[in-house]
Amino acid sequence: PEDSSKYTCDNGNEQTAATLTVEAAPVTFVKALRNLELQEGGTAHLSCEVSKPDVPVEWKKGTSVIRSSHKCSIQQEGKVHTLVIRDLNRADA
Repeated sequence: PEDSSKYTCDNGNEQTAATLTVEAAPVTFVKALRNLELQEGGTAHLSCEVSKPDVPVEWKKGTSVIRSSHKCSIQQEGKVHTLVIRDLNRADA
């Protein structure tokens, strides 16, 4: 998108110009979440990958937004986003 602009070609006698508009490509999931079955007391690592680096994502359980806490940590490395849930219990399902 930052390449969008008016471009000109000038031969010394004449000039021609055009406007270039570049639309941002949508962010898509390259690697989707997978279902997990784990033991109570264990740790879950849920990861997904998006098509662009440094794009924020929002983690939810049902309709509730998950925030980092002593129980859950949210990590991002480039395009990969990971939610870690520690000390699993039935309420985490």
